[in-house]
Amino acid sequence: MRDTDSYDLVIKGGMIIDGMQTPRYRGDIGIRDGVIVEIGSNIAVAKARQVIEAKGKIVAPGFVDLHTHYDSQLFWDPWCTMSGWHGVTSVVIGNCGFGFAPCKPEDRERTMLSLVRNEAVPLETMRQGMPWDWVSFREYLESVERAPKGVNIMSFVPLAPLYGYVVGTDEAKQRAATDEELQQMCDLLLEAMEVGGCGISAQILGDQGNVQLDHDGTPMVTDHMSTRDLTAFCRTMGSTGRGVAQLTGDIAIAETMARESGRPVIWNALLAEGALNQHGGARMTPRAALDRLKELNEVDGLRVYAQALTTNFASQFTFEDYNLADAIPIWKDTCMGTIPEKLAKFKDPVRRQKLKDLHDERGGLFAAGYVVDAIKVGWIPLDVPDGLALQEKYEGYTIGEIAEREGKHSLDVLMDIAVLGELKSGFETKMIMTPPAAMKEIATSPVAIPGVSDGGAHTKFVTTGRYPTDLLSYWVREEKIMELEEAHWRLSGLAAQAAGLKGRGWLQEGMAADIVVYDYDKLETLPQHRVWDYPAGEWRLIQKAAGYDYIIVNGEVTFTDGECTGATPGKLLRHGTA
Repeated sequence: MRDTDSYDLVIKGGMIIDGMQTPRYRGDIGIRDGVIVEIGSNIAVAKARQVIEAKGKIVAPGFVDLHTHYDSQLFWDPWCTMSGWHGVTSVVIGNCGFGFAPCKPEDRERTMLSLVRNEAVPLETMRQGMPWDWVSFREYLESVERAPKGVNIMSFVPLAPLYGYVVGTDEAKQRAATDEELQQMCDLLLEAMEVGGCGISAQILGDQGNVQLDHDGTPMVTDHMSTRDLTAFCRTMGSTGRGVAQLTGDIAIAETMARESGRPVIWNALLAEGALNQHGGARMTPRAALDRLKELNEVDGLRVYAQALTTNFASQFTFEDYNLADAIPIWKDTCMGTIPEKLAKFKDPVRRQKLKDLHDERGGLFAAGYVVDAIKVGWIPLDVPDGLALQEKYEGYTIGEIAEREGKHSLDVLMDIAVLGELKSGFETKMIMTPPAAMKEIATSPVAIPGVSDGGAHTKFVTTGRYPTDLLSYWVREEKIMELEEAHWRLSGLAAQAAGLKGRGWLQEGMAADIVVYDYDKLETLPQHRVWDYPAGEWRLIQKAAGYDYIIVNGEVTFTDGECTGATPGKLLRHGTA
């Protein structure tokens, strides 16, 4: 029999910030069987299997990342990096209505295609990296449960796969579901909730200004969802008495979802004034959004949380698979098709002139302020004709510098370098630095949850999975937009509460031992770079972190000083259970 006085792990002498906005205090934490069994001072370590000396370090709950697309990546990357590197111990997948279950075997290719342009997940990577040993949502969760995991994983029930399974993705774009089909989708939703889905998710963006499109440039199957269908899904979820909805779309639709379901809604996204993200710009001003959120929560009694973009935004991109200009018809058309087809469009002088006219009219590449001259050439591949010479000639220079040197229009320079690199040339935008006052306005709203990480998606463009480290090291330590206790509550306790994630999100006896131990003064996000670690030899952009001494999931250390231990103690979290 196990000695109940023994511990698997004791964390000694750290400054504990418990995720509940309690004032920080110095103490010890004793862990057994993945659970915090004692918090106090002078916990005996004689019978501890492992002791972490945390004097001078912050000890806090692991972070909860509510907005990810690790639905495929989790099968080849158990730690769900980027998130895992930045202290995230629990992730929620199935966001925006996108996912892989239920799915008939004959529809697998079409389902993967729907994630290629929209979330920029490479097709061949999915083909090679996913086991596809499921049809139903229940079987998908069972596959996730079998897979080694370095983080905990909970899943929304995405609505797009329901249309694909019952009506057919392309068919559902052409006609409304029949009453019988809608009922069948609601029955599938109910089944998915019963086996652990945490609620429904959808993207409803229409086709105006939408940069989240299907592989063929058409809106996603949920983008024009009828009020009838949305109401039916919301009421079905509400009938279970639990669950949360996630929406990428207008705040008015979030209101409808909250009213019809009687359940909380997580709305994407709350952006600071002038901010951009991988989904484009804000559709309403921050002040208007905050005022409406306040009214919905405090007057109407609806629980609508807002995911706030709390990272300064920059992107790297190639034109090989670029989709972030899809809101502009001529750019969307230019960036659609096979590589040979796109190369022909990029070389076409008539098309170029139209793009130059648009650039000059808008005062920017894709929008006002998106200045093409400031874009830097990040890389040119070596495996193109004269690749080395092109690297020496162009890499590290801005488009404006090259345009002046060569006496060309800046857009001609951009497109020439793209063509010379066979659309694999990489470009880097300047970081959009949000003023601290503007960030404080959104980040400290009573209903704001830091995030919009999109971990697992847009991996060749952005690295917003770094948001926990950025919030703590830059916005709190350097800019002091909130107290550290509040930041940890938003990163962990509030996020867990919003998702209905039980037994996690703060440090308390009886809670799961998901913990970060870090040096506050040394915490930082490291520089961005490319790695070729995806199936099929695909590359992605990453940014690791420094300052995390230990990242602990269910009582086991997964990272020590940024190095992975190889441990996979993560669990599938079925909603409604601890």
